[in-house]
Order: sequence, then C-alpha cells, then structure tokens
Amino acid sequence: MQAQYITDLQKAYMSLRSKTDFCPQVLLVLGSGLGDFANKIDKVAQVSYSEIEGMPVSTVSGHVGKFVFGYVGDVRVAVMQGRIHYYEGYTSQQCVMPVRLMGMAGAKLMFVTNAAGGIKYPEIGALMRITDHISLVPSPLIGQNWDVLGKRFPDMTKPYDEQIGKIVDGTAKELGIRLGTGVYIQFSGPNYETASEVAMARTLGADAVGMSTAIEVIAARHMGIKVAGISCITNPACGITSMALDNVDEALAVERTGGKMQELIFESIKRIKDLI
Repeated sequence: MQAQYITDLQKAYMSLRSKTDFCPQVLLVLGSGLGDFANKIDKVAQVSYSEIEGMPVSTVSGHVGKFVFGYVGDVRVAVMQGRIHYYEGYTSQQCVMPVRLMGMAGAKLMFVTNAAGGIKYPEIGALMRITDHISLVPSPLIGQNWDVLGKRFPDMTKPYDEQIGKIVDGTAKELGIRLGTGVYIQFSGPNYETASEVAMARTLGADAVGMSTAIEVIAARHMGIKVAGISCITNPACGITSMALDNVDEALAVERTGGKMQELIFESIKRIKDLI
C-alpha cells in the first residue's frame, strides 16, 4: 500500500460513516449473477459506491455497485452488491477497498461468492465450497504496510476457516444441497483462460477458475477477518469439454441453483453467529 491509498481509504471510511452508522458482523460478497441475494435480506440502509469519496466504481454489467445493510435472522450483514475487478483496470489495492471498509466498519466474517469455470465439477449450476485458493494476480498487500489493518506478513496457511466450513457443509447436508469442495484459482481476466492454462491450473491443484475472490480473501485475512467461500459453476472451464466460452450464461447457472445457494448461505450465516 502507498501513503495515498491509506489516505484515500481513511477518507472513504469517513464518507461511508457520514451516510450510515450500521456496524456489520458479516460481509457477504456477491459474485456475477448473484446480486439479487441482496434483495432478500431485511434491509435498513444502502449506499452506492459512487456516493463514497474515493471509492472505485464497478464497470461490469450485472454488478450494481453498492453496499446493502441489514439482517439475516438476527445477524447484522453488509452485502457487496457488485465487486471491483482487477481486469477493469484497477489495482489490487483498489479492488479490495470495499472489503477493507467493511472490516473497518466491524465485519468479523466474510462470506464470499463467485461465478467460476468448473474443472473438478464442470456441471452448470454445481456448487463448490472453497477450501483454498491460488492467486495469479498481484497481492493487495504490496507496498507500505498499515499496521492498523494488519501485520506485514500475514499467515495464509488456512485462509478459509475450517470450523465455518464444517458448519456450511453440515447445513448443506441438512438442506439436501449437493456441495463439493475444492481449490479456486484467480486469473486476471478479462479473457477466459486457454485450455493449456486450465490444464496448468489443474496441475497446480485448482478445481475451479475465475477472475476474482483470492485478493479479497488476502485483504480480509490481513485484517483478521474469518472467511468462507462458495463458487457457483457457470460453465466447464476451457478444454474440459468442447464447449466454447463465447456464450457463457451466468443467469442459467443461477436459475438452476441460485435459490439453493441463497438458502445455504443465509442458513449458514444464522448458524455461525456464535463464531463472530
């Protein structure tokens, strides 16, 4: 991080606080096609990214670009309805600013979701709980460290909390929802990966591939925020089948499994409140 980024982050936080004093316990990051989840919480406030001083604004279709604050059961939740992507031309540090703001506002747990290409689970609509990740994008921690946020060299042995993962798995089983587990890899995008790149990813141990998430998790863990994550498979990754990736239908995947994914996430949030 550079000194200017720290200044921008402080200004953004004060700008956010001038619009709401809501203190979330959980941050829910919504991936492509999953933005409607924000409409299902008991809302108390919302703030568009464009209303926050110095806040990057999402330029991707389907990413509304706002925080929605409210409740899932009696758990205070902040929902990122739209994320900032590295491929939009922002730096890694800018991409994780929403996560940092919610951590500064009080979030102790981040539940991150994404749309991904399936390697281990190529079926459209399959759900995969993320157990670890591989990042091929520059770390958001590069540069000067701000000790208020976290220490210089944060441990990433277990970036995805195992205790919370067990709760999510148990919730899925009780609800009759099929949930796989695996490793997610973040490429920069915006182009889809080649078949050879997917083969490389599989050799490295990846089970799903996408263009987000890993750097957000790094920022969250830097701040001591616990993390759980789920990928919604929107297509087989390149080369897994003969399917071309010039017509990926995220809406189809959400239609097939979005209701189950929402139920799984919301029920899991209700059950993890004692851990936050």
